[in-house]
Amino acid sequence: MNATTAFINAIGTAAPGHDIHAAFIDWAEPRIDDDRERTLFRRMAARSGIDHRWSVLPPTPEGGSPVADGGFYEAEPLPPTSARMALYADAAPGLALEAVAALRSRATLDGITHLVVASCTGFVAPGIDQIIAARLGLPDDVERTLIGFMGCYAAVAALRVARHIVRSEPDARVLVIAVELSTLHLQPEIRIEPMLAMLQFGDGAAAALVSAEASGIAIERFFAATLPESAELIRWTVGDQGFAMHLSGEVPGRIGRALGDDALRARIGGGQIDHWAVHAGGRSILDAVEQALALPATALAASRDILRRYGNMSSATLMFVLDSLMGASRIEDGVAVAFGPGLAMEGFRFRTAS
Repeated sequence: MNATTAFINAIGTAAPGHDIHAAFIDWAEPRIDDDRERTLFRRMAARSGIDHRWSVLPPTPEGGSPVADGGFYEAEPLPPTSARMALYADAAPGLALEAVAALRSRATLDGITHLVVASCTGFVAPGIDQIIAARLGLPDDVERTLIGFMGCYAAVAALRVARHIVRSEPDARVLVIAVELSTLHLQPEIRIEPMLAMLQFGDGAAAALVSAEASGIAIERFFAATLPESAELIRWTVGDQGFAMHLSGEVPGRIGRALGDDALRARIGGGQIDHWAVHAGGRSILDAVEQALALPATALAASRDILRRYGNMSSATLMFVLDSLMGASRIEDGVAVAFGPGLAMEGFRFRTAS
């Protein structure tokens, strides 16, 4: 008996309205004492491929950024983790619901049977999944799954869970949400490497409907790999002043070398791949993927566009890229892939519904 095919019927996305990218650069640059490193930071910021990053943190009454007088980060010591988690509990469900509203304009959301939520930038109990379900008015027998702290590839895990549900329960209608508030975790750093890591991240949310209805894109075979001796390259550490991100400068090179390995490429699979949805983790990561796989210059255009407009929104980012591709020409054989803590790679094949 043939297995049921699961489809991403539609995706909706949302980002806050406060652009904090330029304000962060203005805040970060003078904190770097070494002249050479300060020049390097300025050059890397200009070459980041990012024009905008958006934050749930509101402007000050005078219109200033979170690091301005009257802003959330106006003075050191910066706010404690408890204050940041209080903001997460308030803002994350709201941003997620904006993404659901965008999804609702593209797909009927009646009869949702399962809710899968991915988020790694905050904790609250009752969980964000319960808060979202209640605000959406979902029935109390909706089955919920919360995927936490997996980082940038968590959307792949969330879609994998949704696919397994649909394949085992063909009548299921699964609402998948990824919501991340990375800007709640500004750190009082003066070192260039963590500054360059923080330079990448913004806030965003995405929602998708996954079902057996043959519309949108079909979710095909999943793949995963953890790269050896790389666990320290990407880390989140929960501290007294939020979650500290460690993103090593070695990550792009390690990804590039891994993708050059025949055994790892075999996990992705062969075929004539005509569309790539690569997590927009940063310009250097996209460059590494493009070079390692010998892709044409236009292959990662969707990923680079999302990076330019939003920055790295952790788990929500890949969903933004997929949404962009769903409006493109017919997809015969696509690959979605993301990277995150571990250092791990997760992804799946996809195609336009027949």
